[in-house]
Amino acid sequence: MVDVHREIERKYAAGPDVELPALTELLAGAAGPPDGGTPVATSDDAVELVATYFDTADLRLSAAGLTLRRRTGGDDAGWHLKVPAGPDERSEVRLPPGRAVHTVPAPLRAFVHAATLGATLRPVAEVRTSRAVHRLADATGRVLLELVDDRVTARRVRPSGSSGDVVGAPEQWREVEVELVEGAGDLLDAVEERLAALGVRPAEQRSKLERVLGPADEHATTRGRPTPKSPAGDVVVGYVADQVDRLREQDLRVRLGAPDAVHQMRVAARRVRNALRTFRRLFEPGVVRPLRDELGWLADVLGRARDAEVLRERVRSAVEGPGAEEAVGSGTHAAAVAADAELGQAARDALDALLGELDGDRYRRLLRDLAAFVADPRYSDEGRRRARRVLPAQVARRDRKVRRRLRRARRVPEGRRRDDALHDARKAAKAARYAGESVTGVLGKDAARYARRMEDLQEVLGEHHDSVVTRARLRDLARHPPSTEVAFLYGRLHALEEARGRETERAARGVAHAADKRKLRRWLG
Repeated sequence: MVDVHREIERKYAAGPDVELPALTELLAGAAGPPDGGTPVATSDDAVELVATYFDTADLRLSAAGLTLRRRTGGDDAGWHLKVPAGPDERSEVRLPPGRAVHTVPAPLRAFVHAATLGATLRPVAEVRTSRAVHRLADATGRVLLELVDDRVTARRVRPSGSSGDVVGAPEQWREVEVELVEGAGDLLDAVEERLAALGVRPAEQRSKLERVLGPADEHATTRGRPTPKSPAGDVVVGYVADQVDRLREQDLRVRLGAPDAVHQMRVAARRVRNALRTFRRLFEPGVVRPLRDELGWLADVLGRARDAEVLRERVRSAVEGPGAEEAVGSGTHAAAVAADAELGQAARDALDALLGELDGDRYRRLLRDLAAFVADPRYSDEGRRRARRVLPAQVARRDRKVRRRLRRARRVPEGRRRDDALHDARKAAKAARYAGESVTGVLGKDAARYARRMEDLQEVLGEHHDSVVTRARLRDLARHPPSTEVAFLYGRLHALEEARGRETERAARGVAHAADKRKLRRWLG
């Protein structure tokens, strides 16, 4: 079972002869720990840490900003996968060290599969660290801050082409890491200011491994930026490649339970699928259809988990937000708690099902096929023509579908059929938006403006569809509620969603009118 830890820290380069004062002395006069009394500094004896870092032969983890190691020594010995989560923040996935020294545990291989695409993980660096640990605690014993002073010896490891490895010449340096434990964020700023006065500056590298291997962007794939004169296929493949990268990045965030990760991964899958459908004529027959089908499957799998998230969020907002008591009635707290528990379990079950699919062969095969398509797309004659001449007409086909579906929705009587018609219009607006976004880089402001208007339309119609889906789900839940109080709550929420649906339908008329202006689509020809 993996453990996930959150780290907020900063890293500094220090000269070998710099004397670091005790933390209480270093922070004298700085804003102290709130309500914690006089701070206390403690230090541990130096410990020896030995870490072996793993990556693929072409350093795919490094290119993705990920760090994977097995470390011995200290109180957190074991396997560590470090994942960036912000400028000073990382998530760290931990596993016990186990017996295998050079074989990455299966759970961690699964975590990084979207980055490695199954390539072998092997040692790429060895790092030995003599570490002194200093802590700042308040008078209650609560640790606020931890400063580690590291003396590092590191070597690059390369495959030799035979049974052994080639170990590079050792490199030595000193660095200081400051981690926020339970203290306020301004403590980091105060430490940085005091360290700067001692000549200790922020490190140029984000990690020890980066210092050994070089900056991560050196290992990342660089793509040329297309122009209006570029082949139309190059423009689309560049957009698809960016969205595939985004999909693969979100894979790990989904596994870590990061907020909005399921939604963002689903959006990336849909954008790739839409591009392959909208611009299918730019590729040889039979090239993109299998990818589109599999991306549709993935979007559906992600959609089930996302729908469970949305339902729980909407119910929480209704029972906890401003005016909740007036909207759903007083005395509903117990029912709201019970409903949230039921919806929370449904969301967890949906996420577990999603994670099972992400560990399956079908998803992994799709990732490989997408990578192969990006690396070697096969263009039709139209795909080899100039982007400026070809792409507007492809977007125009999407645009005509939006307007046809909006006209149909206006003619359909109120009720289920209109809900379905508005949903169809929403899907068409989303496809047109993505099409506009995919060509913005070469067709400029007109395409960007068009995409924004389609996004406005998609959003308001999406809110209407979410209301429709929520009502249907509430009706299902109300058939087998955990109590009559919860059944009553579901009924009140259903009535609120009906009102919300009517409001969004009215709002959609105004947005649709703004999106229908002729000057918005002059660039389409």
